[in-house]
This record gives sequence, structure tokens and C-alpha cells, in this order.
Amino acid sequence: MTSPPSSPIPDPGDDAPPLDDSIEPGKRLIRLPADKGLSLGDRIANQITRLTWRTPLHAFRLKGRFPLKLLGVPADPVPGDMRAGMAIRAGHFLHRGLKLRLGELDFATLGVAPAFADYLHSFAWLRDLAATGTRADGAPIAEAVVRQWLATHGEAVSEPAWQADNTGWRILFWAAHAPLILSSSDLIYRSAVLNHLARAARHLDRVADKTRPGTGQLVAWIGIVAAALLMPGGEPRQVFGEAGLRKVIETSFYADGGNIARSPQAQLDAVMALAMLARVYDMRRMEVPPFVQEVLARAVPALLGLVHSDGGMGNWQGSGATSALHIQYVVAASGIRTRPLKQARDWGYQRLVANKVVLLADAAPPPIARVTEAGCASTLAFELSDGDERIVVNCGGAALTGATIPADLARGLRTTAAHSTLTIADSNSTAILPSGALGRGVTEVELDRRETPQGSRVEMSHDGYARRHGFIHRRLLILAPNGRELRGEDMLLPAPRSRRKGDKRFTLRFHLGRNLSASLTADKLGALLRISGGPLWQFRTSDGALEIEESLWVDGDGRPHPTEQLVVTGTAPAGGASIGWIFKHIG
Repeated sequence: MTSPPSSPIPDPGDDAPPLDDSIEPGKRLIRLPADKGLSLGDRIANQITRLTWRTPLHAFRLKGRFPLKLLGVPADPVPGDMRAGMAIRAGHFLHRGLKLRLGELDFATLGVAPAFADYLHSFAWLRDLAATGTRADGAPIAEAVVRQWLATHGEAVSEPAWQADNTGWRILFWAAHAPLILSSSDLIYRSAVLNHLARAARHLDRVADKTRPGTGQLVAWIGIVAAALLMPGGEPRQVFGEAGLRKVIETSFYADGGNIARSPQAQLDAVMALAMLARVYDMRRMEVPPFVQEVLARAVPALLGLVHSDGGMGNWQGSGATSALHIQYVVAASGIRTRPLKQARDWGYQRLVANKVVLLADAAPPPIARVTEAGCASTLAFELSDGDERIVVNCGGAALTGATIPADLARGLRTTAAHSTLTIADSNSTAILPSGALGRGVTEVELDRRETPQGSRVEMSHDGYARRHGFIHRRLLILAPNGRELRGEDMLLPAPRSRRKGDKRFTLRFHLGRNLSASLTADKLGALLRISGGPLWQFRTSDGALEIEESLWVDGDGRPHPTEQLVVTGTAPAGGASIGWIFKHIG
């Protein structure tokens, strides 16, 4: 592996492009309340499309000339995972706590978690294998797996092997690591590899625009453009692919550069895929289209806006705490030098910084249901870090199912209670339906952010509990200029035109970082938060009953770690309630 970039968050330098990171007060964010995900008609149409993949007609459409060689080998700009690569050389795949022996690999009956299957079908593991040694060491392993995959899926089109995003990634990884899979002197095997690349491109030509909006669709179109640049005679496909890619970029990102699924992991994947595509243009000595450079210039600051001072990712919308090193590599691969975005006005995340203290807050409704399968009811939640230590976190990891995160736990990680915010009557601020889609709840978030002599001040409110419980939840956060104090207030205000009466039970949760140990004060209105060898923080609440309960926190590999949470409970009468609290650095 190459050496990592020198700092967790790149210094913009004198050549960094200008970035509008000013603060816009009074911004209101709207979510369309009618969105319930794909309609029944859309789901039926998508299912029919997938069924046609197995017909002779679709197979006929994939036929045609295949290249005798690739026009070049683009560089893979992101280093692989040495640990995962060494595991492959030792005889088994390793992914998010799951192991699969190479001797037990059977692509016809691949009984692994969906994310693990995607890792195998996309051939992302080639990057990991390439990080561990020479081509002579890795080529026999890579070729054996490619042969087996082609024998099972080379001709038969099915999911997840031919899923649009897996197919797009496969084109990118096969091209970048062609020396590992095309070193054989077996001309029949080499022809089969090249033939599949051509068939994969024709498949994407037909299915990319029918794919779920978001990063998966973006990767599909990137695969089309990459294939056009890699194979002779690709000029017509390049024109078609670049037009489609430009269009999907417009629908996949907000104006501030955040992706429509509001997922940090999806943002990281999108930046990585675009960076890999840029290397394909470089290989052909062609200029990267301006619209690709422009979206990277917006997407990278938005991505950096969700990292803590240690350079690692926050836990939002199903993502885990992706490591600082991987983020550094992806940002370096993008070629963009910039500052973190303080306020993603459309993406909906707020970033407050004071010395080594970073606060991240979710000031937007959840993503619309049709663009995500792991959307979380996290509105108004926040995370707080002090240097290398996470003080307040969200549980995270709902999209990282694997050996240690079964489906039932993943569903629980999407709930409001899995985030550091307030719940009423143990319900979600946005409903999570039995189908897994997001339902009714937050439709409007109001935001007012100001910089004052007392510090950075953010006031947010949402209407997710207005219809069911008759309250608007408003949260005020004030981070002191020196970062040693965070003051907060959570208010439940009677919703306009609400007729609901009676008291409502509320719960205010603060999930703590994995290295924190909490102990209640004698009056049970406060807690000392100890970090071994690190800073000492104190928490105090103005009201309610404070308890310390068990919690968990999911890292970037999908591994949950036992943690604690501060839980403040109380009752709000019909007229509303207000709970003040403070986190203070005391040593």
C-alpha cells in the first residue's frame, strides 16, 4: 500500500477552489409527504424487467463483437485492504466479520450476506489482493475465481451478479486490475473475459436508466463510460454514456454536493467511482469532462463535512464510522483539495467546529423512500467529538449487515432511539414500515444557525410528532468558542391546530463513544464521562430522571461495540416541556 496522506482533513492550500461555506440562517427544508417509495406499478415493472433478463431476447441483445484487447490499464487510485488481501492469499475471503473459504466458493449457491455477495460479484476484492504482493503471487488466485464466476454467470444474466451497480463496479475493477486476471496464456479464457466486458456494457446500456436513483445508478453509468473508453470502437457509447452520466449526476446530488440518500457511505462510494473513472480518461490521455470535475468539487467538501477531528466518519443514515485512512485515500484519489463544508443546506448536515471539538447535526428530513433501503429516522440527532475521542455518537451501521448485524438488529439501528435525540412514547419521528420503507413522519424541518460571541448557535425543529402526539420538537445547540462546553435545550411545543390532550412520555438519549465510561452523580442529574488517558467531560440535565443504560456503536467494518448511553426521561403536559442540558470539558 502507498503511504497515507499526511493529515486527516486535507489543508486546502493556496490552489484550493473557492468554497462557499458561509452560514445561511432561517433555512427551511421540505420533504414531500406523499413519497412512499416505489409505487406498485413501478415495482411490478421493475420485476418484469428483471424477468426479461433470462429470456433469449435479452441474451440476443448482449451479443456482438468483443474486443481482442483492452486499450489500456487505468490505475486504481485507492489502495486495497492489506488484511483482506492477505486473507485471500491464505485461502478465504474476509468481509465485515464474515469468512468464506475459497475452496467452498460456489457462485451458483452463494449463501452469504447481500453486502458480502456484492463484494464478490463486483470484484472489489481484486484491489485487496493487489495490495499484498506481486502479480505472480495474485494472478493464479484471481484467475481461478474469475473462471468460476464466468462459468456460472458469464452467460446467464441474473441478480445480484448482474445487478447494475455490481456490473459497473466489475468493469472498473477488472480494468484496473487486468494484470491479475488477464495474465493467462489461455486464449479461450482471455476471450471469455473480454467478451464479458463487452456483454456487461451492453447490459448496462439497457438497464442503467431503470436502476434505483442514487449512487448505484451513478456507478452503472460510470461503467458504461468506462467500457466505452476501454474497448476499441467505443466512441458512440462514450457519447451515449456521458450524456446519461451527466443527467444522473444532476439527479443524484443536491446543489451543495450531498447525495440524495443522505448517506456518508454512498457519498464515499460515489467519489471513489468518479475518481476511478477519471483514471480511465487519464489512461486514454483524454480530458476528464468538466461536469465530472465539477461534481467532485462539490461532493468532496460535503463528504469532509461529516468527518470528525480524527478524520473518521460520523454514523448517519445507515453508515458506520468509516476509518480516517480510507477516507483520506478516497479524497486524495479525487484530486480535490478543499475545506469541509460547514453547512450543507440541502443535504441537511450542520458542522460546528471549535478548536479540536467537532459537532455534527442532522437538520433535515430523512431521505425519500425510493432512494434508500436503510434510511434512518434521525432528524435533529447530533454527534460530538473531542480530538481523537467520540463523546456523543449515533449507533449507525443499519446498512452494514453481516455476521454481527443481523436483519432484526439492522432494523433497530434505523430507529430514532438509536440516535442521540428525543423520542416521544417510544415512537420514531419518521415511521419505518414493515416493508422497510420510510413512511409518514417528518415533512418539514426549520433551521436557524448563527455565529455569535457566545459561540456557534443552531436551532432546529421538526414536525415528525405533530400528527400523532401533538408536539413540535425543537432543539437548540450552542457550542462555546473554545469548544469546552456544549449547551443544549430540547423543547416540545404544542403543534398548531393540534387537539391532542394528555401527558406524553418522552425520552432523551445521548449515546456515548466506545471509550467513555459514565457514572451518575449523587443527585442523579449529572454524570461524569471518563476517557482513559483522555479528557474528562461532565453532563448535567435541568430536569427529568437520568439513567445510564447499555448501547452499541458500529464501526466502518460493520462491527458493533458495546457502549453506554445517557437516558433522560420525563413527561410533557399538553402545554409542552423544556429540558436544558450541558456537556462540559472539566479536565
